Amino acid sequence: MVTTAETYHVPVLLKESVDGLNIKPDGIYVDVTFGGGGHSREILSWLGKKGHLYSFDQDADAEKNIMNDDRFTFVRSNFRYLRNWMRYYEVEQIDGLLADLGVSSHHFDDETRGFSFRFDAPLDMRMNKRAGKTAAEVINEYSEEALADVFYLYGEMKNARRIAASICSYRQEHRIETTSNLMAAIEKMIRSEKEKKDLARIFQALRIEVNHEMDALRDMLAGAVQLLSSGGRLCVITYHSLEDRIAKNIMKAGNAEGKVEQDFFGRISSPLRPVTNKVTIPSEEELQTNPRSRSAKLRIAEKI
Repeated sequence: MVTTAETYHVPVLLKESVDGLNIKPDGIYVDVTFGGGGHSREILSWLGKKGHLYSFDQDADAEKNIMNDDRFTFVRSNFRYLRNWMRYYEVEQIDGLLADLGVSSHHFDDETRGFSFRFDAPLDMRMNKRAGKTAAEVINEYSEEALADVFYLYGEMKNARRIAASICSYRQEHRIETTSNLMAAIEKMIRSEKEKKDLARIFQALRIEVNHEMDALRDMLAGAVQLLSSGGRLCVITYHSLEDRIAKNIMKAGNAEGKVEQDFFGRISSPLRPVTNKVTIPSEEELQTNPRSRSAKLRIAEKI
């Protein structure tokens, strides 16, 4: 598969998210989900000579989209290490951070990575192919209880225990190495009338577990809250309820759990304040041209 910036990933809510950053020409900004570089290019177009953008991505494929610009630094890393890398680059404060969460269209369309049930491929699902357990290792090595937890917590599957039991029964006779193996193992657990939705949730759950996405998101957002300067903006695009809940809690209460602290007068004490009362969703025009944007929600907050 030939990968270009255009085919790697079409940026979602591009104008809305970059506008939300309220960019200062000489500011320091971070795009923690570089991907095809669409959001990063737009941010750079608003920066002056003294501005700078740091963009993160752990996928080697994304490096093919790097721009040659003195105002740009690419960081080959999981965004959970945001604070460490900013310390490395001697950056004490940033003026804005953008996160387009979820999986790029490149990953879903790559027939070799196992992210999609549309293709028969090895069960890998690692964003960083250089490290960590593959989805196949999770499926074959986790206990029935641990698998049930994954499908319930990250896929919100009500029949998570039955799915896990079916997988464990199947793997006693056959090692599950490919997407087709996995689908054969869970075939009887999938409702025909909701086949695509159920499969999408199961594959989502595995992907989240393989890449430790929820832990990484919590770490990154906690780092962003600390790094943002007063008036700095945090823009987060989410695609499912699990990550959206964390983003919402951070922006409302300043922590991923949503534990609200109040001052003496009963006012919510939080380092951030939401810029808009409602989430921003894609326009009808964008929905028609970019199907991936269908479930996207943009939340914007400002550092107090």
